[in-house]
Amino acid sequence: MVTLSSNPSRNDYQVVVVGFGPSGAVATSLLGSYGIRVLTIDRIRTVYDKPRAIAIDHEILRLFDNLGVADRVLPYVAPFPASQHFGAEGQLIRRIDMVPEPYPLGYTPSMVFTQPPVEEALRQHAASYGSVKVSLGTELLNLEQSETGVTLNLRSDDGQMRTVTAEYVIACDGASSGVREQLGIVLEDLEFDEPWLVVDVLVNEGALGKLPQTAAQYCNPARPTTFIIGPGNHRRWEIMLLPHEDPREAQQPEHVWNLLSKWLTPDDATLWRAASYRFHALIAQEWRRDRVFLAGDAAHQQPPFIGQGMCQGLRDVSNLIWKLDRVLRGRSDDALLDTYQEERSEHARQLTTRIKAIGKVICERDPEAARERDARILAEGGGQPRTITRQEIVPPLQKGLLASQDDKAKGTLFPQPWVQTETGRQLLDAVAGAGWRLIADGRNSPDILQTVRQKAEDLGLHVIRVGASRDASSGQDSAAHGAIIELDDVLARWFDTHGCHAAIIRPDHYVFGTAASEESLFELMRDLQTRLRQPAAGGPNSEHSPVYHHARTAS
Repeated sequence: MVTLSSNPSRNDYQVVVVGFGPSGAVATSLLGSYGIRVLTIDRIRTVYDKPRAIAIDHEILRLFDNLGVADRVLPYVAPFPASQHFGAEGQLIRRIDMVPEPYPLGYTPSMVFTQPPVEEALRQHAASYGSVKVSLGTELLNLEQSETGVTLNLRSDDGQMRTVTAEYVIACDGASSGVREQLGIVLEDLEFDEPWLVVDVLVNEGALGKLPQTAAQYCNPARPTTFIIGPGNHRRWEIMLLPHEDPREAQQPEHVWNLLSKWLTPDDATLWRAASYRFHALIAQEWRRDRVFLAGDAAHQQPPFIGQGMCQGLRDVSNLIWKLDRVLRGRSDDALLDTYQEERSEHARQLTTRIKAIGKVICERDPEAARERDARILAEGGGQPRTITRQEIVPPLQKGLLASQDDKAKGTLFPQPWVQTETGRQLLDAVAGAGWRLIADGRNSPDILQTVRQKAEDLGLHVIRVGASRDASSGQDSAAHGAIIELDDVLARWFDTHGCHAAIIRPDHYVFGTAASEESLFELMRDLQTRLRQPAAGGPNSEHSPVYHHARTAS
């Protein structure tokens, strides 16, 4: 084990990011938003021009919005419609949909997107930060760790060699991660390994009516198949390959069109991509080796059945970067970085296990077992197809940097309501920012924050009060007490549901903990101070908060 030095850095960079796909690009933007000196490398110069990931969710769009890149991404995004699951006899057995409005994070909860232009937008945004250097056409040959940093030997595609040093390295270099291999980190197999063909087509306008108008999962034991509606005229099929089929031959256009023949002919659409995959469920046994971290597909791989693959990678870097910033600035001990694996590994494992269970149901090949499955799923809905939401499939954080007290809200995503401001209707993050926040229920006495404000500010918490436009119980106008006014009572219902009056929110929007009284709020802040290993005074100043595009205004 390398002993990590606390001496001032003499390294070329504070962080090197290996890989400039979506996870690497967002990691780079987050590092740049904190003003961290970063070098990002990728051996490929251009974005892959075919779609791979196709789904994102409201947590990820919130991250894009915080970074100021959402407007560049949204033209290539569309709502993800309900997915209807059909059983062995073609009957509807259940639906997977999204939670209804008002949406808890302010955005459509489930979305589809077109990867190449979105990835290009993420790259361009990442490269725009002054503290960021991007070096494309650059391959990592090897790395070596020491007490003072990481030494990386690089080779450019013109044959030039160079060596750089960094405090930390983040490996976002994909499922076949060279960094993971160099470190000898083993992937744990969660026992899911199925061959599938993924087909993307651009459908002619006149042929769109031939296709289902919602996403569909055909749980047919003869050939399990997924149908996804992408943005515009983009449609995707994920088709299970049978034991006798050669994955390479399955990719050939003649075979692809034969598989699609029940829906389309070659005259109806343009074949965009056909690629054979093995759908895996894998988790790295180590996410951190001293100064090197794995993120994205380098750390985990999961079947695509609810479209969480890319989301998982972006959650990784959203979790890690604010912790790195604290450690690099000396505001927390290096041990804070151990919570990255503690939190993300458990979350990825739980979600992958749930996705795997869905996949096992979908992939049932035995006809009798499939009929029993259909009967069981229908019985769970009282004999009718029931609807579950994609959002309830994604678990909260279960461990790590969370309050010590029992609290059913901790580890969940904090809501983001629409609020009324002087400039009009805005989402809460536009006013509150995305750093550490203490958010209080503005329907309660305004005195609570006057007594705790100094303590909160010493801890670097941005203090915000959010109230409903009219307090239904008292009839008082919350705005009269200086609270930000929410428009749809999303937060009011959240506070009522969790029986609390205040919540401390992490920079990645997960709830650290909640309080129902002034006394419990003080205890919660003392707990946070201890967990962050932060002195009682001299907390982070506002200039060290992430430089997101949203303005931050006092409550």
